[in-house]
Amino acid sequence: MSGTERREAVTARYGGEAARAVAEGPWNDVIAALLAHRTVRAFRPDPLPEGTLDTLVAAAQSAASSSNLQTWSVVAVEDPATRKRLSGIAGGQRHVAEAPLVLVWLADLSRLDALGRDRGKPTDGLAYLEMLMVGVVDAALAAQNAAVALESLGLGTVYIGALRNDPEAVAALLGLPPNVLAVFGLCVGHPDPARPAAVKPRLPQGVVLHRGRYDPALADGAVAAYDAAMRDFQAGQGMPQVGWSDAALDRVRGPESLSGRDRLREILERRGFGLK
Repeated sequence: MSGTERREAVTARYGGEAARAVAEGPWNDVIAALLAHRTVRAFRPDPLPEGTLDTLVAAAQSAASSSNLQTWSVVAVEDPATRKRLSGIAGGQRHVAEAPLVLVWLADLSRLDALGRDRGKPTDGLAYLEMLMVGVVDAALAAQNAAVALESLGLGTVYIGALRNDPEAVAALLGLPPNVLAVFGLCVGHPDPARPAAVKPRLPQGVVLHRGRYDPALADGAVAAYDAAMRDFQAGQGMPQVGWSDAALDRVRGPESLSGRDRLREILERRGFGLK
């Protein structure tokens, strides 16, 4: 990749911010692919290449896992009727029904629970919040490895956090046992060239990078500049030009903005998680 292409990749990711240190720093094809990530919500109906599922799971299992507990699982959903029902749970998102593959990533403590019962050994530690966090982190790391692998093959992805709108409905649909939570979905497919996706700008590094000690003060003007970059992006994508700040604050304004996820604690308890 030429220096010009590097700068273009960095500019796309930061919405016009110079970020010279990134463009002139260490670089390879992996970094270029990571910076080129984009959310794909329009898929062709073509099936995935033979062996894709096995390859992406191998990539996922190569991610780090806390204490090698491997407290995650994934359900690969290809059946159109099941994808349609998942789409309904996720607020009617069309791409969930249209993508040829939907991966439902799980925080899975049931495997260790069953192993303990089989071996006659206690698993009281599973009843603590820490173990749910381990499962969620493990699932996220595995899923991101899979997403990077898929994008390297020219496929598109989009995460579906809205499966948490109704975890119990997902559990019933997919036959999930107690101590298993659907953390999110991941739609996979060939991007539709008729509806291309663009690289979405991110917050400037000065907002998220803290050197040595956390500094709560936002970089002067950085968020305002990012709002402008997001409005430009939204305009280019034919989206309402609301920027980032207003959209982010609207998303956290109260329990009513969480689309049912304000009940997550009670749902987790009913699903068997101890949360001590």
